[in-house]
Amino acid sequence: MKTDINQALEIVKRGANELLIEQEFIEKLKKGVPLRVKAGFDPTAPDLHLGHTVLINKLRHFQDLGHHVLFVIGDFTGMIGDPTGKSTTRPPLTKEQVAENAKSYAEQVFKILDKDKTEIVFNSTWLNELGAAGMLKLAAGHTVARMLERDDFSKRFKNNQPIAIHEFMYPLLQGYDSVALKADVELGGTDQKFNLLMGRELQKQAGQAQQCVLTMPLLEGLDGVNKMSKSLNNYIGINEPPEIIFAKLMSVSDELMWRYIELLSFETLETIAHWKAQVAAGENPRNIKVRFSQEIVARFHSQQDAEKALNDFQTRAKGGIPDEVAEVKVKIEGVSIGIAQMLRKAGLVESTSEAYRAIEQGGIKLDGEKINDRTLMLGKGKQVVAQVGKRKFAKVTIY
Repeated sequence: MKTDINQALEIVKRGANELLIEQEFIEKLKKGVPLRVKAGFDPTAPDLHLGHTVLINKLRHFQDLGHHVLFVIGDFTGMIGDPTGKSTTRPPLTKEQVAENAKSYAEQVFKILDKDKTEIVFNSTWLNELGAAGMLKLAAGHTVARMLERDDFSKRFKNNQPIAIHEFMYPLLQGYDSVALKADVELGGTDQKFNLLMGRELQKQAGQAQQCVLTMPLLEGLDGVNKMSKSLNNYIGINEPPEIIFAKLMSVSDELMWRYIELLSFETLETIAHWKAQVAAGENPRNIKVRFSQEIVARFHSQQDAEKALNDFQTRAKGGIPDEVAEVKVKIEGVSIGIAQMLRKAGLVESTSEAYRAIEQGGIKLDGEKINDRTLMLGKGKQVVAQVGKRKFAKVTIY
C-alpha cells in the first residue's frame, strides 16, 4: 500500500456520499493487500459524459492507492435496462447495440484509468453461464416485498404504473456480478444504493466476505438542477470537441463550479481550498473556472487543445471568429438558398424554425456581421463564415 490508512480514507471519501461499512473497509485496508474494486456501467449510449466520470475518477483514486480496478461493462444487464430512477419500463437494447456501445466505452475509459491496472470485464461472461436454473435460484431467495422497498419500484406500484417482471431481476444480476468477481468494494451513484447492498447480501449467501459500498453523488447537468443526461441535453461529452467542452464548462454557474471541481478535478484538496480562499478574497471566479476547464480539456484531449480552446473562447467572447473553423459544403438545386435553409443544411441548427428564432433573437452572424433579415438569400458560389450563438461556427461554401 502506498499510503497509510488515514490518508487512504481521506482520498477514498473525497466527494463521496457514503461509505458502508467504514470499519469493514478499514479492516480490509489493514490486511495490506490490493482490494478488488468494482464499478459497473451499462453501455446504453455510445459516448460517456462527465457525469459518468465521477465514478471513473474515483476508480482512478483507488488505482493510485495500489488497488485492482474491475471495470464491469454490463453487456448482459444492458439488454434488460436499469430501472433505477425510471418511471416507466426501459426499452431493452439489442445485442448489437450493446456490443457497439461497449466497444466505445472500453476505448474512452483509458483517458482516465491506468490501462495496466484496469481489468475490463463483461458480465455476460458469467451471467450467460448462470442459465435459467441459476436465475430462478437467484430469484427464489428474494421476495416481491423486498424489491418494492426500492424507491422507484415503490412509487410506480403506488401510482399503478407497470413494472415488468424482468426489472426485478436487475438488482439481483448486478449483485451477482459482485459474487462472480469476489469484489471487496463496489462503487455506484447514490441512486444505486439498493443494488449495491444487494451485492453484499448475495455475497453473504454465497459465503464470501461482503463488499464495502461507496456511493458517489449524481452530477448535475449544465442546467444546475437535473442529473447530467444526454436526453435532457444538459451534458458535457468527453468526446466532444475541445472548444465545446471548454465553452460548456465556462457556462456553469459560479456556485455549481465548486461542485464540478470537487467531483471532477484531480487537483489536491489543499489547492481547491486555496482557490476558494482566493475567490473569497476578491478574485474573479472566472479565473478559477478557466484553470478547471483547461484541466478537463487537457485530460480528454491534450494540453495544446486546452490552450487553443481558451484562445477560441476568448475570441468568441470578444465577438470574433476562431482561427480554425470546420468547413462545410452546402449543395443547392437553384441559384440561391434562404439563410434558414443554409444554416439547417450546414448542420448549425436542427430546423429552419430554429434558425428563424435565432435570427429574431440576434443570434446569427455571417462573417462577423449580425443578420436580422430572415428572408436573406445566398447565391451559389458564396463562401461565408456562419455563426449561431456563441459556440457554433462553420465556413460554408454554397455550390
